[in-house]
Amino acid sequence: MSRLAVEAQGLSKKFGPFLAVDHVSLSISYGSIFGFLGANGAGKSTTIRMLCGLLRPSAGWARVADYDVLTEADRIKKVIGYMSQRFSLYQDLTVQENLEFFGRVYGLNGSKLKSRITQVKELVGLQGLENKLTGKMPSGWKQKLALSCAILHEPEVIFLDEPTGGVDPISRRNFWELIYKMSEEGRAVLVTTHYLDEAEYCHELSLIHAGRIIASGGPREMKKNYFPGNLLELACSKPLKIYEKLKTWPEVQGVSLFGTRLHVLVEKEGLQKFKQRLESLGLEFSLRLINPTLEDVFIHQLEKEAEKDKANGHS
Repeated sequence: MSRLAVEAQGLSKKFGPFLAVDHVSLSISYGSIFGFLGANGAGKSTTIRMLCGLLRPSAGWARVADYDVLTEADRIKKVIGYMSQRFSLYQDLTVQENLEFFGRVYGLNGSKLKSRITQVKELVGLQGLENKLTGKMPSGWKQKLALSCAILHEPEVIFLDEPTGGVDPISRRNFWELIYKMSEEGRAVLVTTHYLDEAEYCHELSLIHAGRIIASGGPREMKKNYFPGNLLELACSKPLKIYEKLKTWPEVQGVSLFGTRLHVLVEKEGLQKFKQRLESLGLEFSLRLINPTLEDVFIHQLEKEAEKDKANGHS
């Protein structure tokens, strides 16, 4: 398909005076996994609910599977799969009963419903659990069941809101294997997460903070574009004291605490000067050049946003 699965421009949502989503623009191709990365309350879920036709935008526009979110919300709901952040299946029904119920909600019945349930159970690995009461299942299996119900009707676009929240690392890895399978089938997947390691699995990313997108691109591209200098790991005896001092050095473009160590972004031409300043402090230290992670990108961009807000007089 040549058309985009999801396209949004200037999408905004206000709740009274509170601006929850602030002019978000994004595009997602079929067959790609798009990661929406941000802390709780950053605006991820609100954006997804607008794209799913569940919330009306206050400004901007968006199209999902070629349907307009403002005028064709009912059509959008039929061609998407949506797994909400909160587990929304019926706890007092069995696995099989939940699958049959949601299949009928999506308009499936008879042999088509039976066939799709069989296919999805095989894909997700729910065989043998049909009579298990949903409320008594571990969280990882509940999430798999929620995904199964969301994709029964073979949606073109799948929205997964914090799909691995609260599940163990093995279940998280298994879940991402399922996401890749859906991508390989040509479906577009938008997944929100606050796990930075998961963001590495996405083809494209947007970092969102306070309702605004503060960085976008592929994982490798973002590390390259948002770190034009040298990223150094500094180990020393008094990291907190040194942290405040480093922030005042002109060649330092950013500094962040990572446990007992510091990650320092130094402009390319200032590396020698930086080393000389450190040596003049008379402290024992070790310094090594490292590759930036998405966590470095996220923290660096958050610090830049905080500086902007401070300069503009915002708290």
